[in-house]
This record gives sequence, C-alpha cells and structure tokens, in this order.
Amino acid sequence: MTKITTINPATEETIASYELMSKEAAFEKIDAAHTAFLGWREKTHEARAPYLRDIASGLRDNAEELAQLMTAETGKLLRDGLTEVELCAQIFEYTADKGPTELADEERTHSGGKKRSIVAYSPVGVIYSIQPWNFPIYQPVRVLAANLMAGNAVILKHAALCTGSGLKLLDICSKAGLPEGLFDVLLIDHDVSDEIIEHDRIRGVTMTGSDKAGRHIGQKATQNLKKSVLELGSNDAYLVLDDADVELAIKTCVQGRIYNNGETCVSAKRFVVTEAVYDEFVSGFVDQMKAITMGDPTSEDTQLGPVSSQEQFDTLVEQVEKSIAGGAQLLCGGDPAESVGQYFPATVLANCQPGTPAYDDELFGPVASIIKARDNEDAMRIANDSRYGLGGGIFSRDEDKALRLARDHFDTGMIRINSFGAADPNMPFGGVKDSGFGREHGGFGMKEFINVKSIYLP
Repeated sequence: MTKITTINPATEETIASYELMSKEAAFEKIDAAHTAFLGWREKTHEARAPYLRDIASGLRDNAEELAQLMTAETGKLLRDGLTEVELCAQIFEYTADKGPTELADEERTHSGGKKRSIVAYSPVGVIYSIQPWNFPIYQPVRVLAANLMAGNAVILKHAALCTGSGLKLLDICSKAGLPEGLFDVLLIDHDVSDEIIEHDRIRGVTMTGSDKAGRHIGQKATQNLKKSVLELGSNDAYLVLDDADVELAIKTCVQGRIYNNGETCVSAKRFVVTEAVYDEFVSGFVDQMKAITMGDPTSEDTQLGPVSSQEQFDTLVEQVEKSIAGGAQLLCGGDPAESVGQYFPATVLANCQPGTPAYDDELFGPVASIIKARDNEDAMRIANDSRYGLGGGIFSRDEDKALRLARDHFDTGMIRINSFGAADPNMPFGGVKDSGFGREHGGFGMKEFINVKSIYLP
C-alpha cells in the first residue's frame, strides 16, 4: 500500500487520497516531537492550560466542518458528530481546569515522619497514540489533552479511513498556537508503525481497538520495555433484572445498541434478561428496533446510518450468519438490502449460544444479542461469562441493590445503572480482561505516562 484512500460509506464515493510517509519521514517527526517536548516540559501546568483552552475554542469554531468530515468518513450521524466535538472541547477544558491540581507535587514525609519528601509527576517524552475510526476526534483527543497537560508530546497514527479527521485536528491545534512538533500525525502502514514503537524516542504507547490488535501492539511495546495503555473491544452486557422498569430498560437498551450506528466499544451489546420480564422486554425491544429509521446520516430524521466500511459490513454479515447457524433466532433485521452504501439494519438475535459470535465476540454494529437468564444471580453469571470487561449496565428499581452488584460482582470497568452513556471527562474510562488495561479521563489519564519521582529531603 502506497497511499490511503478514504471512502464515504453512505455513498461509496471517494473522499480523498493521501500518500504514505516513508519510515525516514516518520522518524523525523518523532525527532521533532522530542525537540518540542524539551521546551514544553519546562512550562508549568498552569502555563500549559491556556493552550488547551485555545484548542477547545478552535474545536467549537470548526464544529460544523469537523462533524461533516466525520460523517463523510465514517457514516456517523451528523448530530452525533457535533456532540462528539463538544465533548472533546469539554475534555480539553476539564484537563486545563483539573490538571494543575492533579499533577501538583505532593508533600510527604520519610524516616518515620521526621523528614520532608516530595512526590513529583514529571513528563517522560513522546507518546505514540494509535487510534480507531469510530470516534475520529474523541479518540485522539482523550490521549492528547491528558498528555499535553502532563508535559508530553504526542504522535498520532489514526485509522486510515478517517485520515482527514486526524489531519483536521492537527490543523486546529496548530492554529490554536500549540508549539510546532508537539502533536503530529503519521500516515504510515503497520510495518512502519511497529518500528515506531521500537524507536528510542517513544516513551509510551497507547492504543484503542480490537483485542487482536491490542495483543500485537502490547507485545511489541513490552518487548521494547515501553509502558502501554490498551482500551480494547467488548461485548458489554446490560442486565434486565426481575424488578426492572421494563419500559425504561427497552428504551435505553435500544438507544445503547444503535448509538453511533452500534460502533462503540461501550455500546450495549448483550442483553441478559431474567425469565420474569423476558417476554415483555423482548416484545417491546423488537418493536422499537423494527421502527428505527435507517438512512442518510446527515438527515435529522435518521436514527441509524451506515456502518463504516465494506469490511465492517461483511464482518457483521458473517457474524450474524454464524450466530444463527449456532442456534440464535433472528427476530428482526439481519437482511441488508443490496443498495449503495454500507447500510446494515437494526437486528435482534435471541437465544444466543456460547461458542457463537453473538455470545462470545464483539458485534460492532447495530446487532443486539438477547440471552435469557433464570434469575438475577444467573444474569450476573452470564454477564461475567465473557473474555471482555469494558462496560455494562444494570436495570433494577432498587438502586442500592444495583450499586452493590455493580461494585461487588460485575467484572467490568464501567457500569451504568438504569441508564446508558459513553464517556464523561470526570469519570475514569477503561476495562479489564481482554478489554485492556490503564485508564483515561477523570484525572487518571494524566498520570498514565509520567515519571512518579520520589524526592527525599534531608
């Protein structure tokens, strides 16, 4: 591959083509990032904050253009793109506001409390950020904002199909006054990317994507003694317990399954429903999924746009077919029409069985997997019967009980109670098991790639 070509999944029209960089050109950008870092690390946290606020303003000033570009490259609904831009602006502002306190020196004592000591949070250098296409601005921003505040430089390798979005983010940062080289974008293939991980100037690697890709990148980082943060896929379970508000559960679970065209790592994907409310939930859920309006992602009336690419479309077709062959019952959808664009209808599979994609894997698109549980205890068992552990949800009228289940029994990183949502700047984001390790947001991301220094005073 010598170039990247981006294609609109709604129209199948070519958007743009970009020449790939040579390894030498990519390495030059890393060296420039290191040089920029040497100056940036000298600034105080308070001095870095205005740059982040200026980037937030730049994002808002370019919100319409950014949203249109993201929609063209990935098929996401235009209004969701606008929401994404605003979230990114808020992340920069949150980081600017909270960073100086989160990263301030901590006064401690040593020698039995008799002598003074300091814990200092120092930047380490250039961080390599490998990001996916489903949130073309948010994914790189959550790494960029935290590491700029920490004092690091960031090099981004974005997903090929949203190359334009990555370059637009770079342009906004440059125009906001961010020092040249402190953030840059590489247009490279996977082989060069592996060599970037090995580069002496790279001090940390963060990646969001599939668990397969995460294993490769994590192993490559570990081989080179580089710390990594991996936010990988999931098949998040949403539990509908005996005492759930079923009407609320149905409405929320539909929203959680089709949000961002179903292409979200923390989408509601598996719906584990107890026998007591199973029939009521399934009937209402299927009715609402059937009523979803699929079409032009730029239209205000559209609820579901195309999936991001032909490859993603083909993967969904195969996963649904294998799940049905393995015993799942198709309740609606699952029969994409032959037409222009990668449109996959809202689909519901029931009676999903272990050993099939609908039970075991991540279905990255608007396909819901329903699994019947005997009771609340069985529902939690099924929810945890997964190699993944990123997010999840619990529907119960007893919030205290739901909180106890979430805290003490749900083996996952983020749990929503009687609600659905993707991310919040004030709460940590990340998972366990094959969903990766490390945390972003909530102040935690600012401390992932820093040197925690113990300084002993006499």
